[in-house]
Amino acid sequence: MISETISISTPDGISEAYVTRPDEGDHPAVLFYMDAIGLRPQLHDMADRMAAWGYVVLVPNVFYRDGTADELAPTEDLRVPENREKFFGGVMTRVHAYTPDLSMPDAHAYVDRLLALPGVTSGPIGVTGYCMGGALSLRTAGEMPDVVAAAGSFHGGNLATDAADSPHLVATRAAAELYLGHADNDGSMPPERIAKLEAAFDEAGLTYTSELYPDAPHGYTMADSSMYHEQAAERHFRELEALLARTLG
Repeated sequence: MISETISISTPDGISEAYVTRPDEGDHPAVLFYMDAIGLRPQLHDMADRMAAWGYVVLVPNVFYRDGTADELAPTEDLRVPENREKFFGGVMTRVHAYTPDLSMPDAHAYVDRLLALPGVTSGPIGVTGYCMGGALSLRTAGEMPDVVAAAGSFHGGNLATDAADSPHLVATRAAAELYLGHADNDGSMPPERIAKLEAAFDEAGLTYTSELYPDAPHGYTMADSSMYHEQAAERHFRELEALLARTLG
């Protein structure tokens, strides 16, 4: 595996990003949107695993306006439930402040930089996102239908709201194949919101899969968190690998 940290110029400053690839050959590209905990070793490990499937994977620090990845990283073990709860008590301000007027210009900067990286093949890309990144993945697919061929959302939160620019409504403009792996008993994505999302996707004629992961809590993919659910995390990797193989080759 070949990995590095790069800098990406955005309309509001410089975002650092982790880039990983299997070798020096040419490969399709994947944009990986972080969860609310941030860019850290856990995401490096996940990106490396995806890269081993044959992709160049880029993971940006979307909270660059608030600090570097190291500055924003948790200082306590989030596998301890009390530590995780305390960390999220402070991080949600950043999550709520990262509105589409900020995130979508960033998305264009990330995609442009990803496509310009050495060893990235021309053609469509895949996008995957976790927690808050699930909404960013759907928005990016809807914002850039000519570029994004696959978009995944795993334990994505608040994907279907009553807002006119709700992520699920933006996603109805997508040409990508979409996969959504919903966390069970997730207060940010309860059954009625899943139904709302699926109804909109059906009406738009999208190609998508929307599945509930039983007994898997919000954050189930993150092995450095108390919410980790190994069976659901491994299922997510299988589904994402298959999605990318179908759409990117």
